[in-house]
Amino acid sequence: MALLVIAGALLLSIVVFRFVTPPITPVMLADKLRGATLKRHWVPLDKISPNLRLAVVASEDGRFCAHWGVDWAAVKDAVEAAHSLKGVRGASTISMQTAKNLYLWNERSYVRKALEVPFAYLMTAIWPKRRMMEVYLNIAQWGPGLYGAEAASRYYFRKPASALTRREAVLLAAALPNPRLRNPAKPSRRMLLVANAVEGRMPYMVKRAQCVLKP
Repeated sequence: MALLVIAGALLLSIVVFRFVTPPITPVMLADKLRGATLKRHWVPLDKISPNLRLAVVASEDGRFCAHWGVDWAAVKDAVEAAHSLKGVRGASTISMQTAKNLYLWNERSYVRKALEVPFAYLMTAIWPKRRMMEVYLNIAQWGPGLYGAEAASRYYFRKPASALTRREAVLLAAALPNPRLRNPAKPSRRMLLVANAVEGRMPYMVKRAQCVLKP
């Protein structure tokens, strides 16, 4: 009975968060409990530069507009890369990362990954793609206590997220996999290599990213 109540409450929250700004996330709460001062400022998707939307698709999830929450082709590629000893490749979609940031925790585990999948499917079924991107870019972590594109843009580049240049957007996107160590304003050599690779993919991603680029 308790599990049914929890499941119902979670489903209701997904419906509510399609329209309402999430007040706080477990990741933010954990940061706050560690003594961090939270810096965040929610803005609608139209107030976030298309450069950043495109850079995030190019960096994080090239099939974002096409899949239904989980990109099983990327999962297959990640497994094959691991088996061939070519290195571990990520297979988390933007939907899965939004689910993790909104409902789960940062520490990697098989339990968390298993929970991300049903959350991602449910959220994709209930939310439009633009809403998914809007929530993701507003709750993603860009540093200790730093959440959302608007706060990150003002902190690192002293400008609103709507004014981000292509290069600034690429540097913010390149920081997402490890926001506690990667500084978009002072990128390391390795981070610059990642940013250059993302920027090189962006022209090919324009057609694939139309679900979040069109008004």
